[in-house]
Amino acid sequence: MDQKNLEKPNFLVTQHWRSQFSLLRSLVRRDLEARYKGSVFGNLWPLLNQLSQLLIYTYVFSIILQVKLDLKGVSSNTDITFGLWLFAGLLPWIAFITGLTQAATSVIAQTNLVKKVVFPLSLLPLVPVLSSLIESAFGLAALIILVAMSSKTLPVTLALLPLVWIIQVLFTAGLGYLTAALTVFLRDIPQTLGVLLNLWFYLTPIVYPAEVIPVQFRDWVLRLNPIAAIAQIYRDIVLVGEINHWQEWGITFVISCLVFSLGLWVYQRLRPAFADVL
Repeated sequence: MDQKNLEKPNFLVTQHWRSQFSLLRSLVRRDLEARYKGSVFGNLWPLLNQLSQLLIYTYVFSIILQVKLDLKGVSSNTDITFGLWLFAGLLPWIAFITGLTQAATSVIAQTNLVKKVVFPLSLLPLVPVLSSLIESAFGLAALIILVAMSSKTLPVTLALLPLVWIIQVLFTAGLGYLTAALTVFLRDIPQTLGVLLNLWFYLTPIVYPAEVIPVQFRDWVLRLNPIAAIAQIYRDIVLVGEINHWQEWGITFVISCLVFSLGLWVYQRLRPAFADVL
């Protein structure tokens, strides 16, 4: 067979993925621009919302409840320490729930695109997931600046953040695909998801240290709750400067890959019926 004929399929595949990536990038940019279009603060709103939650939780737990933390590499000032610790755990959680809740309705909110034969529907749930991750980068930048001001240095472990983002995107997108597909047929899914996420939040050591969880359950929580592990890894990377949860990191990666594969499989199986139902 001619060498050119052998290379042609590979070239077409490469072109296909490039066009898909270019379209996804355009959709994410449009989504970010549309979220706060016409507002005075524009895309600063995600940062303002995150900082407001930081102030509220810090006031309740540090000032009223007098929760004290002593973290390696962070200023001994109790209020600042708890605030930084809390913010580091809130960042992945906010990105997770925002991306997931918006991904759940991404298909039913874009009926005009669903009915277009040539549009790649697999991109729809990915758009809010990536947009929410980008928005959380504003808060992450603020956190890193505060850590640098507090400790007068930056941990080298910050270079590992992209690896954590991959796990975070895989897990969120997997659940996003699953809920987006089911929502087309069961419109109660978004409301049910809101209830479950409220329960999930308090089962995750974000506003309280993992050490308060009974010893017999602590390892299970960190290993079987990917968001709990991701929050701890964020704190390891940004605040402590060393990884203390390698095992949880590995288990979370495996769970995230399985969730992504399952969610995408369900989405692909149900996708042919989307246009008929909508």
